[in-house]
Amino acid sequence: MSMALPMGCANSTPGQADQGTDAKPAASQQDQPAVIKALEQQGLEIQGRFEAPSGLRGYAGSAGGRPISVYLTSDGKYALVGTLIDAQGNDVGAEALRKLVSGPAGQKMWEQLEHSTVVVDGQADAARIIYTFTDPNCPYCNAFWRASRPWVEAGKVQLRHVLVGIIKQDSPTKAAAILQASSPAQALAYNEQHHDQGGIKPAASVSPEVAKTLQQNLMLMTALGFQGTPAIVFKDAQGQVQTRSGMPQGADLENVLGPK
Repeated sequence: MSMALPMGCANSTPGQADQGTDAKPAASQQDQPAVIKALEQQGLEIQGRFEAPSGLRGYAGSAGGRPISVYLTSDGKYALVGTLIDAQGNDVGAEALRKLVSGPAGQKMWEQLEHSTVVVDGQADAARIIYTFTDPNCPYCNAFWRASRPWVEAGKVQLRHVLVGIIKQDSPTKAAAILQASSPAQALAYNEQHHDQGGIKPAASVSPEVAKTLQQNLMLMTALGFQGTPAIVFKDAQGQVQTRSGMPQGADLENVLGPK
């Protein structure tokens, strides 16, 4: 299998389930079987339990931000970590992971982004809101900006750029120039339109407020598990929060931006 090149800039300084799944919040740590406690000591965070077939007990957890299913044997001595497939090819634990892990984590992520400082690109009444961590010097951020123009200009998508400065030495001062402009939206558009010519001129000085904003944006990006730009967060047609690291490729672009 060939390995594709990453379509993003790294920071220099991601089937249907059994509809009868009964998901329950996690028990207290004292009540957990020893093998589950052992997994928790290795970094697995258990969010809840769910019904599983053949005498197994299902646990929904996460590690490094990735949802993980765990199946405990009937004697409680052994745990199987991974995907359990039924005769129809369905992932038995998928619905429980969505309810107990992905859904709550995605909602928390969305709420954190709603409180961040953004540069708005698109109409206020756009049907789809997309947050994207953007570095002014990132060519993949620029590629995403250009690819999104049909959706943004049609009023279907509003991009909310969370600016960071991590790619080059002048990235922070370019980001500051955008944030300190009389119209940050116009300044961002200028940077993207002239990206191949160097983009916006770096700010001669950075105000303490903007410096704090850039630091908070970088801390948020790191806290959400992203390591480069663009880092994209959106809600799909079912209202579920999804993420992408790097420029979406091929048909996935429409998954992110929605139908044309």
